[in-house]
Amino acid sequence: MSEIIQASKRIPPLKGHLYNLSNYNQIKAEFSWDDMGRDFIRANGKVNAAYETIDRHVEEGYGDKIALHYVNGDEKQTYTFKEVKEKTDHYARVLKKIGVKKGDRVFVFLPKTPECYISILAIIKIGAIAGPLFEAFMREAVKERINDCGGKVLITDKEMVKRVPHEEIPSLETILFAEDIESVPVDAATENIVEWVDPEDGLIIHYTSGSTGKPKGVLHAHRAVVHHYISGKWVLDIKDNDVYWCTSHPGWVTGSVYGLFAPWLNRATIVIQGGRFSAEAWYQLIEDLKITIWYSAPTAFRMLLSQEDLLEKYDLSSVRHVLSVGEPLNPEVIYWAWEKLGVRIHDTWWMTETGGHLVVNFPSEDIKPGSMGRPFPGIQVGILDEEGNELPRGSIGQLAVRTPWPGLMKEIWGNKEKFDNYFKYEGWYLSGDLAIQDEDDYVFFQSRSDDIINSSGERISPFEVESKLIEHPAVGEAGVIGKPDPIRGEIVKAFITLRSGYEESEELLEEIRLFVKNNLAAHVAPKEIEILDELPKTKISGKILRRELKAR
Repeated sequence: MSEIIQASKRIPPLKGHLYNLSNYNQIKAEFSWDDMGRDFIRANGKVNAAYETIDRHVEEGYGDKIALHYVNGDEKQTYTFKEVKEKTDHYARVLKKIGVKKGDRVFVFLPKTPECYISILAIIKIGAIAGPLFEAFMREAVKERINDCGGKVLITDKEMVKRVPHEEIPSLETILFAEDIESVPVDAATENIVEWVDPEDGLIIHYTSGSTGKPKGVLHAHRAVVHHYISGKWVLDIKDNDVYWCTSHPGWVTGSVYGLFAPWLNRATIVIQGGRFSAEAWYQLIEDLKITIWYSAPTAFRMLLSQEDLLEKYDLSSVRHVLSVGEPLNPEVIYWAWEKLGVRIHDTWWMTETGGHLVVNFPSEDIKPGSMGRPFPGIQVGILDEEGNELPRGSIGQLAVRTPWPGLMKEIWGNKEKFDNYFKYEGWYLSGDLAIQDEDDYVFFQSRSDDIINSSGERISPFEVESKLIEHPAVGEAGVIGKPDPIRGEIVKAFITLRSGYEESEELLEEIRLFVKNNLAAHVAPKEIEILDELPKTKISGKILRRELKAR
């Protein structure tokens, strides 16, 4: 079994105000997705995710509750749920006025602003399919995505439209500018603007940015609202008085599912922050708005760790719950947060295609640093061999999930072959990740299936080596690959950055190598270590690009 499992220390659950899911096995046995969905599916079998996200709270008497805080430098705005409803209603009527119908694809290309979130909900409210685009996309990325599913309308602003090659997007009939929508006259006396739809009707389309091939349009259905709501309650631990901040842009699935739907379905006040990453700005935001729940990415937490001296300058005592997503969370980051901030960082595992949390660290359970947690109730995980057979606990294999569940994608737009490839073993969704599951049900990520290192017949997880490397005080970041070798097949090679105060030397590199050898095992210790000024990363999520390291 992996050394990372054998060596895992447990961080105990916090006491007090968290949802008590400590009787995990009983809840898992009694859990029913159908039971969870009864609050959202109308008597006639219809649903609308936008109504459940905003309108419902106004109807139930919470219209004056603060729905969002927006901060971008010195610019600050606050909206109540009633104000958000009124704005989404107006946007929805403008869309209806220009001919948008149920099932039409309407794209949103805006920065992280209230208008971005309002646009997404307005599209969904009238039964159309929302297509949020990340704000840093350039011309080709925008064109590829809108063309792929025949987008009819685009909501953007007068600056970002410069990156929209509309003459190369034949399906695009109308461009609406966020600066102008408020002033468009509509008939507010028309019938209720909400379009009630079937649970299987399209809700939102997110494009994956895979390492090969064109981006693929992952379409989710309105039924996903059930998954978003209950995972928001049990995993994000949201309560009425929470101030919740997800740092992701809605152009990515985390930014929509857990930046918009889940917190607002659970009636939290959300925080939207514009601008680039800055440790000082992030800490000041938490202090000023008294943020209680914080959901971000391992890359961001590692950057904060590297500037941990800043912690003493800010009051972060409001934070009670912290979560991470996007890539595996290194144990060193969990220990840092526990020791320096007094909070646990809860890793979560899911994908664009899964539409919601599948493997999580619940607030009321022990954390095993290095583990993604345990399967959410209603989710069954399997570790499969290359023929689709389940492997015994402690074995490395393909991470798969029993189908169905509400958040699971409806289709890959226009690509049935790709969609079917996720389900080549009957009854299982294949994630493309390799993992281990221990006797307590905790799941440990090992690598993407094409990242695993095979050295002298031993299968080595690059993530496991990376996690150990960054525990060394000299190492800032680490990327590990298998380098072709005529004798061993592959050797372990590490690329690292150094923290300030350290200089490259043969002695330091050998010290780092021995640190891994003595704390993990000799066969996983890097045979080569190369120091870089910066590791190659995705511009979007900050994930380290092992394929670029391997190309070297």
